Amino acid sequence: MNNENCDTRCAGMPLFQSNTHLAGGLPVRAGIPHRGGKLAFHAFKESFAAMVSANAFWNPARQEFHFPDATDLTELDFALDSAGFTAMQLWKTRGKQAGIAGVYPWSYEQYVELASLCGASWFAQPDMCCEPEIATDREAIDYRIRATATMLEGTLRVVYAWQERLSRDNDSRTVSNLVPVPVPVIQGYSVDEYRRSLDLLLSVWERWRPWLGEPTLIGLGSVCRRNLNDPRHGLYAVLAGLEGHLPPGSKLHLFGVKGQCLEKLRAFDWIASVDSMAWDYGARVDARERAIANTIAHRSAVMSRWMDSARTRATPTVGDQHRLVLAA
Repeated sequence: MNNENCDTRCAGMPLFQSNTHLAGGLPVRAGIPHRGGKLAFHAFKESFAAMVSANAFWNPARQEFHFPDATDLTELDFALDSAGFTAMQLWKTRGKQAGIAGVYPWSYEQYVELASLCGASWFAQPDMCCEPEIATDREAIDYRIRATATMLEGTLRVVYAWQERLSRDNDSRTVSNLVPVPVPVIQGYSVDEYRRSLDLLLSVWERWRPWLGEPTLIGLGSVCRRNLNDPRHGLYAVLAGLEGHLPPGSKLHLFGVKGQCLEKLRAFDWIASVDSMAWDYGARVDARERAIANTIAHRSAVMSRWMDSARTRATPTVGDQHRLVLAA
């Protein structure tokens, strides 16, 4: 064992755990900004996979998460995002928070409990985003990269402790189903920063073998607000810099991609899935330009148009067996 705390001698303790099970192709997840309601119902009717922010379930008055007794999300294939960007914005406007790293309003334990109870297909670890409006200089980005690795360690410690407790009375499959392992996230802005974040992630992950297997899925954060083609921090440059450096069998989930890049991304079998809230932004812009109300019906219609287009772009066509070259 590589971690003195990683005692897997108990018969019910899982070994070599995966953090999710991947479907084929390039699934596109629609960002759902609510914990239920008509937008979630529309996604359910259209059979859209979804991404939901943990912040949607947070009750700031009671300082606790609340997952509704009845919600269409439970009928969806949805993943749980840690709400890192929202947390950082909250920290910048209101100062130190009561939870993780003084940035999140909730604790590790509260977040892991939500992830364990909500029925998400997978959940992302808490992280610290590196968008320019949040991280204004290299020192800030470096801190956020190191803090993201520390948050992975903190999350794994909670998951391990809860699994160890459950393993005294349950078999290993039940234990891993009751308290799942998180999807780790790499952060940065330039190619080199993402590579460093990946190295730190793998260093943390390695400490927890054989309790953990290779991370089936790794999240790539902070990609939604950037030029796709910039040679230093564009999405294509970052992906080119990461290719060949992922652990065997690991694939990436890309948080917040732009729809126009999906035709290129679908050619890479090490990119597992993507998500986007671009449809909701598009609905707001369309409503403003047409001078109409941005109603739920309007947002639902735009969601359908955007997702139909995105899924078409993400579906392989003849010739996709030839891999694309992202680097110049």
